[in-house]
Amino acid sequence: MTHPAPGDDPHWPRASTWLTAGSTSIAEDSGPRDLGIIGVPAHRTSLSPTRADTTPAAIRAVLARYSTYSATHDVDLASLTVRDFDDIPDPDGPDGEERVRTAIASAMASTSLLLALGGDNSITHPVMTGIAGDGLAAAGLITLDAHHDLRDGISNGSPVRRLIEAGLPGDRIVQIGIADFANSAEYARRAHEFGITVITRDALRHRSPDAVMAEALDIAGAGGGPIHVDLDVDVCDRSIAPGCPASVPGGVSAGKLRHFAFVAGRSPRVRSIDITEIDAMADAPDQRTIRLGALLILEAAAGFACR
Repeated sequence: MTHPAPGDDPHWPRASTWLTAGSTSIAEDSGPRDLGIIGVPAHRTSLSPTRADTTPAAIRAVLARYSTYSATHDVDLASLTVRDFDDIPDPDGPDGEERVRTAIASAMASTSLLLALGGDNSITHPVMTGIAGDGLAAAGLITLDAHHDLRDGISNGSPVRRLIEAGLPGDRIVQIGIADFANSAEYARRAHEFGITVITRDALRHRSPDAVMAEALDIAGAGGGPIHVDLDVDVCDRSIAPGCPASVPGGVSAGKLRHFAFVAGRSPRVRSIDITEIDAMADAPDQRTIRLGALLILEAAAGFACR
C-alpha cells in the first residue's frame, strides 16, 4: 500500500504551510496577530566568520519538516494567527540598525509575540531597542547564551554591553548557560559590576528549566516593562549545534533549550524572542542546527498557545 508523504496529507499540515498561509491570508488592516516572524540577517560584524545571513531563509524552509501539533501540550498551532514580515534588508549596512528598530517597532504594533530570526547575536541590540522604544529603562532581558556579550566595540560579542549603555538596567538582565572557558575573568567582572544575574551552564545541571525561567522572569520583569529573550543557540553542546561557530562541547541539550523556548513563549511578560548565531552554511549535512532553530519557533508558539 502506498502512503502519501506528510506534505500531501491533509491531516498532516506542515508548519511551513501554516506560516505562509497565515501571512498571505491576513490583510494589513485586519487587526493584531498572535505571532510575528521577522528575519534580521546580520553577519558582517561577527567575531567569527559566518554566513548567518543565510539562516532566516533556511529556517523557514526547514519548517516543512514539521507539523503544527504539539503532542506534549496537546495544542495545534493552526489555531494561532501568524504573519511572516520577511527579512529586513541589509541590517549591517548604513543605518542598518535604525532600519531594524523601525521594522521591529512596526511589527510589534500588530503582534502579541514577535520572533526575530538572526543573523548573529548583534541583532539583540536593535531588536530589543526597537521593542522597548523609550521604555528601555523599564524593560528586562533574559539570554540563553554561552557568552556574556559584554565586549567593547560593535559586534556579536557586544549587544548586552550596548543595551546597558543605552539605558537597560543591568540588574534586570539574567544570563543563563554561561560556559566555562568561553569567557574571560574581565567580562565576568563586568557582569558582576553591572548587577547581571548569571546562571552558569554547570548550575543548570541541578535545576529545572521551569525553576530557572521563573526566577529569570521575576528579575527581568521587575521594572514592569517588556521582556526580551535571546536564544543564542551556541549555548547548546557542539554535537547538537555544529552550525554555531562558538558552540563548545558540554553545552545544554537541544531538549532543554526547546523547553526554555516553550516557557518563554508561555509567559505574557515576554513580548519578543530572538534566535541567533546559527550559520546555515556551516551546519552538518543533516541540518541539525537549522532544524533546532525551526523547532525553537514552534516551541515558543506552543508556549504562546498555552497562555
